[in-house]
Amino acid sequence: MDDDDIPGTAEGPLPRPQSLMLTFFGNHVLEEGDLGVSSGSIIDLLGRVGVGEQAVRSTLTRMVNRGLLQRQREGRKMFFGLTPQATRVLLDGRTRIWRQGAVNDDWDGSWTLLGFSLPDSWKRQRHDLRSRLTWSGFGALYSGLWIAPGRVDVSAVVAELGLTAHVKIFHAQAAEVTDIEQMIRDTWDLESIAARYVTFDKRWSAHLGNGTDEDPIGTRLLLVSDWLRTIRTDPRLPARHLPPDWPARTAQETFRRVAELTHPALAAARTALETTPLRGVPKRVI
Repeated sequence: MDDDDIPGTAEGPLPRPQSLMLTFFGNHVLEEGDLGVSSGSIIDLLGRVGVGEQAVRSTLTRMVNRGLLQRQREGRKMFFGLTPQATRVLLDGRTRIWRQGAVNDDWDGSWTLLGFSLPDSWKRQRHDLRSRLTWSGFGALYSGLWIAPGRVDVSAVVAELGLTAHVKIFHAQAAEVTDIEQMIRDTWDLESIAARYVTFDKRWSAHLGNGTDEDPIGTRLLLVSDWLRTIRTDPRLPARHLPPDWPARTAQETFRRVAELTHPALAAARTALETTPLRGVPKRVI
């Protein structure tokens, strides 16, 4: 079982509460400006997908402590909204989910190389850097040399981790002697990536056969969380260097079809959620 999963619904493993929480805010708050959502509304909505009240409350507290959420009291009620850090994370996720897509048909032949050398005692920093590089599409070419297709700007990520002085970044193209297909197979676990897409497609294709959706809010929450979990380890490798039956294309089409089916969730949530403007928060442009 994936580290991000806990036992969940019959349709598959349920993402961790924090993943569902971020998906909730990405689905229903990110586009609405600087709003706070009442804890009661969040409890009700996440309860639709099997997350209990205590798990929601403890997750909200942890996310506030980690700087991902801010809270604001209104009378006896507590409201939660996004911090700038969480907004950046969700904007990046929105680009990956809704704009880039899972299939890279327009690769220009360039690569981004990143080398780093950290003290042996910096285990947490090394873990955080590797996690962020993986999300940004990098794979380990060698132990301290990572590579990603295209021109990838991770300077802000490196700076946020406080590792600018320990990292060197280059943009390059492979020489003709380099076997790109072999390099890709050596650097990324293609079988594991493909298996995630196949699993996603089977799970949600079956959902399409059910016709209309009785709970589009809950379904969309699970759908987007599952898709994000599926694509998070996919570096969007150039399609021309992948097997012709690469399953990301089919899975992406299934995702988009179910997303269209659950589109009413967006309007339904606006009616169902109790919100309030966050005080003292500069207006942001999305």
